[in-house]
Amino acid sequence: MPDNLSNTIAHAFADELDSAHSRIRHCVEQLTDEQVWWRPRSDMNSIGNLVLHLTGNIKQLIVSAIGGEPDDRDRPAEFAARDTLPKAVLLEQLASMVERAKVTISRTTIDELCRVRRIREFEWSGLQTIVRSVAHFRGHTQEIIHQTRTILGEHYQFAGQR
Repeated sequence: MPDNLSNTIAHAFADELDSAHSRIRHCVEQLTDEQVWWRPRSDMNSIGNLVLHLTGNIKQLIVSAIGGEPDDRDRPAEFAARDTLPKAVLLEQLASMVERAKVTISRTTIDELCRVRRIREFEWSGLQTIVRSVAHFRGHTQEIIHQTRTILGEHYQFAGQR
């Protein structure tokens, strides 16, 4: 039974990450590099910042905290970046990290899902850590969709319209 539960959990999280990731990719591919780095206001984040932030979050919470890789995240740099990377590079980095997160989750045992670990100032089980990261990913996905629709207006293409 534990193997079945582990596989079911891994499949559910992989499906959610893939779904959100495909929506992000769909949005970013409609934008120019300049639009990806556009900010609604100077104190708000661009889509580029959000993609960097999501990449950093899933690396820190899933790949590092769950998978054991070193945590070298520089969270302030994710928000400080301005026009630093082309959208193709941003998408490549995010896709790579999503795949690494899915592999990490698929290899996580029930014991590791239950084990509590300290992440920043939080004490979270492995499962709680993954849930929080994936929910965070989905939340910012919706923000990226909204911002893309704001930028493109009537030119926004819904999935399947191309």
